[in-house]
Amino acid sequence: MDVILLERVEKLGNIGDVVNVKPGYARNFLLPRAKALRASEANKKRFEASRAQIEADNAARRETAVRDSRSIDGRSVVLIRQASNAGALYGSVAPRDLAEALVADGAKVTKNQIVLDKPIKALGVYEVRVALHPEVSVTVKVNVARSPEEAELQAKGVDVTADLFEREEAGFTEAFDPGAEPGTLPTEEAAA
Repeated sequence: MDVILLERVEKLGNIGDVVNVKPGYARNFLLPRAKALRASEANKKRFEASRAQIEADNAARRETAVRDSRSIDGRSVVLIRQASNAGALYGSVAPRDLAEALVADGAKVTKNQIVLDKPIKALGVYEVRVALHPEVSVTVKVNVARSPEEAELQAKGVDVTADLFEREEAGFTEAFDPGAEPGTLPTEEAAA
């Protein structure tokens, strides 16, 4: 199905481009969200008549996004979640969680603007892209930890899961004769 784009769509085209897309993508995403028009002769004439207004509106939205991006770019957010000793989260961090954390931190962001290729399912520090406008995107650091103390360590570059396993291995020593017969007690316990 051929459509005329009313705004820039990532990996598809710019304003005014006539592109061929699958009918379901056009019907379910582009047309309902007013990102495109069907490429009929009447719609082509209608688009050309209002092209200047559409481009002016886009420029105004882009300027607003650039202004908002200055306060968001490079920001760091800490999310405290429950996780196993291996670092796997009990659940995941979704775009909604990130948007709520950024809004609580004073940013103007919606969950639709958070670009996550896949949900975050492990402890660590992640770089997440926030698309404020099709032409303006910024990155935000997301620190997922079990406690504020762990978040501070992760921010310094310490891998808390590896550090935990190293401490467990180094902490256990057995003060018993390795050559003793199985089932015998150490000499201190036998005397008591």
